[in-house]
Amino acid sequence: MSGDDFLLVEARDCPMSTCLAPAGSPCRTGKGKVAVQYHTARFRLVPALAKALTAPTPPLRKPGTTWVELPRPAKAGTDPTGHVRIGYARASTVRQSLETQLDSLAHAKVTKVFSEKISTRVLRRPELEKAVALAQEIRASGVAVTIVVHEHKRLGRGIELSTLAERLRAAEIGLEFLTGELQGSHDPSGIVFTVLAAMSGMDREYIRDRTLEGHESARARGKAIGGATITDAGMLSHALHLRDQRGLSLRDIAAQLVISRGKKKGEHPSPATVLRMFRDHDQASEAAQTETGGPA
Repeated sequence: MSGDDFLLVEARDCPMSTCLAPAGSPCRTGKGKVAVQYHTARFRLVPALAKALTAPTPPLRKPGTTWVELPRPAKAGTDPTGHVRIGYARASTVRQSLETQLDSLAHAKVTKVFSEKISTRVLRRPELEKAVALAQEIRASGVAVTIVVHEHKRLGRGIELSTLAERLRAAEIGLEFLTGELQGSHDPSGIVFTVLAAMSGMDREYIRDRTLEGHESARARGKAIGGATITDAGMLSHALHLRDQRGLSLRDIAAQLVISRGKKKGEHPSPATVLRMFRDHDQASEAAQTETGGPA
């Protein structure tokens, strides 16, 4: 930002609910001081500054002093324009590299990139939350926003992916996948958002049913399934929810499960039993997906 660019920012009201500075005045803090920089949602309204990371308040506006409303300019409130693209990259483990994703996002010329190394099974992903929050803030100012990802699996799978899609649809935020089955740009009112919602409702039930079928088939062939004497479909379903939706540890999951049959009826399974149950489930799911030609 240089010269009189701050006047272009101040030509519009600040859309931030914690600021609401009118056109002609600098942004303000919650404590009633002149902010040291203009709020993101405000300077994104200026096409020339749409890709800037910050827009400092000039010394002329005396940052840090008591905020006073200045006279509104004669011409204010022009329609917001511009399009901001926010990148997100994720690897499941610390051993996996983010370089391929980051290179593709850089080539796609995104405005800002959020990245993290965290499992899909973890319910809350801090950097993804930051990306969505920034997108919502910018979109609230009237500027079009798209979240750009290397591949849709980086955002999540099943219910988690559809929940995120619904959040973006509600905020009118677009999605763009640089590769994979869903490659391309997708408007929040488009068919891809609808498909993601429909697929998610079927995904977990499909995997669960295939897992149970695999267990039954294995038992019919005389193969022992770990924990089969005390675990059942209900326990598996509940355990998956605690693992995938709430991200609990094996010990915490075991403490919330109750054995419903056999000599240990009414007791909690051991963490080792829960681990075996998850291992058998994951192996059966992988085998089922291989048979049907689905993703690994």
